Amino acid sequence: MTYVPPPWLSRAGHAFGVPEVCHVPGFLGAARADALLVETLAASGWQREEFTLFGRQVVAPRLTAWYGDAGVAYRYSGVARAAAPWPPALRELADEVGRAVAWRFNYVLVNRYRNGDDMLGWHADDEAGLGPAPVIAAVGVGAERRFRLRPRHAGKSVGGTLGHGSLLLMWGRSQHDYKHCVPRTRKAIGERVTFTFRYVHAS
Repeated sequence: MTYVPPPWLSRAGHAFGVPEVCHVPGFLGAARADALLVETLAASGWQREEFTLFGRQVVAPRLTAWYGDAGVAYRYSGVARAAAPWPPALRELADEVGRAVAWRFNYVLVNRYRNGDDMLGWHADDEAGLGPAPVIAAVGVGAERRFRLRPRHAGKSVGGTLGHGSLLLMWGRSQHDYKHCVPRTRKAIGERVTFTFRYVHAS
């Protein structure tokens, strides 16, 4: 099934000059974003991911949680992460984002950046379980963070700042042609939580 963004997203244009990437500041109102941040930070399901990088075990510089439909597991970095049951607030948010962007999501990967030292390295969400043209919708709440994209083969990185309550949507060939990251910062900043919604296909 080919994804076609709804007209209101098409009018928003390409974020940071990158095709099939759209940024919507203030997608969530401030009060809603505040409440979601407080509730999510109080959750008990946070974990420190461990994965193998160049033959050695590495602990991820952030906290992570996974939620979704019953029986759904998302495999990346060589490990299948089974979804915990949706908390009501995240089930509501998944449905709201799905209606807004005209897509269905059955899984959310939640990243918690506790300060400027926490980060997400260069990568693409191109795992086989996401299908040939993944649709990734990321809603972020909390402190502002920089977001960067760079072509896989040649060219400079581009990007901008993602604020409290923002929505970032990536679709089409964006995961095949680009990698993205949330870099470290030396600034003294507070916590940020990013909810990256996706549809994981049955294996």
